[in-house]
Amino acid sequence: MSTPASSWLEYNPTTGEPFIRLPSPHTNLILTPPRLGDADANYTTMQDPRVYKTLSGPPFPYLQRHATEWLALIVPQAADALREARAAEAAASAGAPVRVGSCPVRYIREVRADGSDVLLGDIDVHRCAYPDVADVEERLRLAKVNADRELGDPEIDWCIGDCLAAPYHGKGIMTAALAALMEHWLMPRMGVRKIRVETFEGNIGSVRVFEKNGFALEETVHWNLVTNCGVVNTGYHILWWRAP
Repeated sequence: MSTPASSWLEYNPTTGEPFIRLPSPHTNLILTPPRLGDADANYTTMQDPRVYKTLSGPPFPYLQRHATEWLALIVPQAADALREARAAEAAASAGAPVRVGSCPVRYIREVRADGSDVLLGDIDVHRCAYPDVADVEERLRLAKVNADRELGDPEIDWCIGDCLAAPYHGKGIMTAALAALMEHWLMPRMGVRKIRVETFEGNIGSVRVFEKNGFALEETVHWNLVTNCGVVNTGYHILWWRAP
């Protein structure tokens, strides 16, 4: 399969799938778009309490159909992001200053020696929705202001959501994935200048991932949040990254 020449992304020479490679010592790991065939791996990951207890959004119990429905939502989004990226790259090569508003690669995969790969996790970038703001009206107001900012506005508050299969925790994988995403996409392609992330209070592993990538823990907001799986979290750690 022929693949487009690109300085923004690498492409699998066999499948044409775009990817970003993680830095050493994780060069056997890549970020790719999600695939409809990822449903089984997604479902398996979401059965592990070490994963779902750190998340607030997914339904509980998490059924096979939830994985299928989730991929049916995000696979077209990734395809749209790739089309946007290719158009932007073409415009940039003609000398036009271009920013994109999304990233086409988000699923973390380990590439095996035989060329096959295994899904390990997910790292997504989106505009911040301020889930730690308890007042619903104020939360919605802040989110709307942020969503309405024009692409390329340095005042946009971006956010990162991530999830990693439990057997791969503690190996530096998410730290490396975030570093690759920031270096190769968020800063040069999206013009990201500010990132605000929220982790559940006490989730020290997640805090460390962000701190190792230059984020600073600036606040802990205390209020009880009952997740879909029934876990009561006592608040959020709020971390910020700001471009120098």
